[in-house]
Amino acid sequence: MITYRKASLNDIVSMQELIKPEVDAGIILPRSNDEIATNIRSYTLAFDGDKLVGFCALHVHSPTLAETRSLIVRDEYRSQNIGSEIVKKCLEEAKNLGLKQVLSLTYKQSFFENLGFVEIPKESLPDHKIWADCIKCKHFPVCNEISLIKNI
Repeated sequence: MITYRKASLNDIVSMQELIKPEVDAGIILPRSNDEIATNIRSYTLAFDGDKLVGFCALHVHSPTLAETRSLIVRDEYRSQNIGSEIVKKCLEEAKNLGLKQVLSLTYKQSFFENLGFVEIPKESLPDHKIWADCIKCKHFPVCNEISLIKNI
């Protein structure tokens, strides 16, 4: 049975191990242990017993806008709706915080569209997003990610 909970500092090593292949492939941006620790409250984790099988962060950009970040599900657990459930938990958290929109930058457009996100032009992204995060990407400035947003 899959269970979900907020992250703790003790989860950082497992989170880094799980995400490493996607970071190495340039699919997910690298985050240092310190950066994860600073933002630990933003992460929602999925477990199968004691085994970490996925996670995602809800990063707040402004009083009205947040972003899903670093969504990952262990390969052998994909196609079991775990990723969808994690994102739904992030959306519920965003709504509880009083946010109005949640953004996603992704290579998995249909996954997010199935959750009610709609594509938007990258030019409409907040400037601080580009200069704080995108510039760290090995694909910058030639990015194939799709920008999507969901009103909540």
